[in-house]
Amino acid sequence: MSKITGFLDQPRIKDQYAPVDARLKHYHEFLLPLAPDAARLQATRCMDCGIPFCNNGCPVGNIIPDFNNLVYQDDWRSALDTLHSTNNFPEFTGRICPAPCEAACTLNINGDAVGIKSIELSIIERGWQEGWVTPQPPP
Repeated sequence: MSKITGFLDQPRIKDQYAPVDARLKHYHEFLLPLAPDAARLQATRCMDCGIPFCNNGCPVGNIIPDFNNLVYQDDWRSALDTLHSTNNFPEFTGRICPAPCEAACTLNINGDAVGIKSIELSIIERGWQEGWVTPQPPP
């Protein structure tokens, strides 16, 4: 489990976007993934609440507390494996999913939910950078 008081100590880190004037000049990505240290801080907010409503809120059934904990422990490869165990395309869902998991997060009852979508995006982007994501064609 990540830091037990992380949700009390660490505020939510809002999604970061490229500046509008730069985005108007190209069609490239504009949602910026969290830096590894920022993702780790965001992951500390996951309080391992016992009944992870975020899992039920996730349309693909991601095991959210598990990959949050692995990011907190700086075990990015295992976090990617955990994410891929339920989600074949986190490179899409980390960008375009409306994140009903965050709406279902227990912290969302009276505060800001864990930034689950931004953590997911950071995991898959790290996987691409490290070369851990490889084609898996059928036999």
